[in-house]
Amino acid sequence: MEQLKLITATGAQRTRFGEIPKYAEGLYELKSGVYAWMTPNGSWGESNAGLVVGDGASLLVDTLWDLKYTRAMLDAMAPLTIDAPINTVVTTHADGDHWWGNELVAGAEIIATRACIDELSSVHPKSMLLLEKTGKLLRWIPLFNADKVGHWFKNMAAPYDFHDLALTPPTRAFTGRMHMDVGGRPVELMEVGPAHTRGDLIVHIPDAKTLFTGDILFVESTPVIWAGPLTNWLAALDLIIDMDVDVIVPGHGPVTDKDGVRQVKAYWEFADAETRRRFDAGLSAAEAAKDIVLGDEFARSPFAAWNSPERMMTNVHTLYRHLQGRTDHPKKPELTNILRKQALLAHQLPDAQPAVMRKQKERRP
Repeated sequence: MEQLKLITATGAQRTRFGEIPKYAEGLYELKSGVYAWMTPNGSWGESNAGLVVGDGASLLVDTLWDLKYTRAMLDAMAPLTIDAPINTVVTTHADGDHWWGNELVAGAEIIATRACIDELSSVHPKSMLLLEKTGKLLRWIPLFNADKVGHWFKNMAAPYDFHDLALTPPTRAFTGRMHMDVGGRPVELMEVGPAHTRGDLIVHIPDAKTLFTGDILFVESTPVIWAGPLTNWLAALDLIIDMDVDVIVPGHGPVTDKDGVRQVKAYWEFADAETRRRFDAGLSAAEAAKDIVLGDEFARSPFAAWNSPERMMTNVHTLYRHLQGRTDHPKKPELTNILRKQALLAHQLPDAQPAVMRKQKERRP
């Protein structure tokens, strides 16, 4: 991040989860007319966005998880967009932390893959409100580890306001690739899902050799696979490695280069191999995830220092479904149960970040 020019900083001294920021939150200039909004340190909802400014028009890559943070981002971008209004928004995928702020740019055309749009109906703020409410209740029940689960649920949602969001979905769909002109600048949208979700895309600005990846890349933060198959994700990473780009903005974490892409690929190759070994040995998905993350080999790997290593629980459950020949996606009760197991695993990793999500003791207010 040192080589990037910080245009506007929020001045935040802590991350959303109270950690020391590894880089300043705010708007950075990457190349001429290409900017990134960076949210340290890349944990839940600490997502990045992008801005491409052309002659009289701009394109925004993603909004944020709630209106407060999206509004702060747009205010920081205002000096750049006053003469080049945002008339296009690209939604990289269906996770709410990349589009629930869309209502603040409702006058723009909003573009996503057809698969992303089809998935949006299953992604709603009510789920996060229920998760937070459930967490607040469970954290005072010291039976069957309910308090640990409640603490993790509650603290995941705590930094954000999911009330009164007027969900504003994409208005234009595409499949494959889409070439655009943004005020005289070429921009290419490339569908690479299903991978992280069912409808992932990446945004390429050829004249700046810059790429916005959405959640195909998490840097220094553990990636999570909701959809898959993993072969698609690995293919997307190989595609990026072969592209003529030198600045890469992940969905979460600091700006990177192709070395960062290779690190994410190495994580998935490790997770895949370790999961298959335990699947063949007859372990359950939960047993396998715990065995991997609490094992010596993982502890010696660079992945152990990444944010939210407990996401291995979700990853192993997804990989198990694929190994079992299942192509369905978990319903909400099944997904909630997976997150419950993930919360319990987090408490077995007391030194990981975000620390607030794994704190063992909490005083009643």
